[in-house]
Amino acid sequence: MTTERQSPVIVITGTPGTGKSTHAEILANESPIPLRHINVSEFVKEHGLYEAFDEEWQSYTVDEDRLLDELEPLASAGGIILDWHTCEAFPERWADLVVVLRCDHTQLWERLEKRAYSLKKIQENNEAEIMQVVLEEARSSYAPEIVVELNSGSMEELEANVARIVEWIEAWRKDRGLA
Repeated sequence: MTTERQSPVIVITGTPGTGKSTHAEILANESPIPLRHINVSEFVKEHGLYEAFDEEWQSYTVDEDRLLDELEPLASAGGIILDWHTCEAFPERWADLVVVLRCDHTQLWERLEKRAYSLKKIQENNEAEIMQVVLEEARSSYAPEIVVELNSGSMEELEANVARIVEWIEAWRKDRGLA
């Protein structure tokens, strides 16, 4: 992306239940610069950026063109954390860092059960985690040097992950003469 932005765009992605929103919220609070956390699923609902509600999967069918149109000015300005279970829809030029959160499938199963997901939805998400679907999607959509895979199974890992991303933000700004 252009070097004119004063703040990065960070994409935090992963299978549902891997801790994306928790990471993004804590990062937004601990970042050395202001970052706006955008939970893309909530953004879609709030702005009506969907085509329909899928009863079987209990989720919205996102109108990706409209979503990208709405997010474009925010991504161009920078200073955002995009939190979503997929990342391939976001143009490569937007992302400065793509964090793929991973979680042990047994722990993921328990987290999704606590959310009262249907058995079918739990099974599909668990299979996606085991097969590294989101990680492969990120690797095929972005330059390898900006894709980072982090484990998200414990509070200690979450804290270490956020600290690592904060260090990355500081380095990103220093590299651009903004620190």
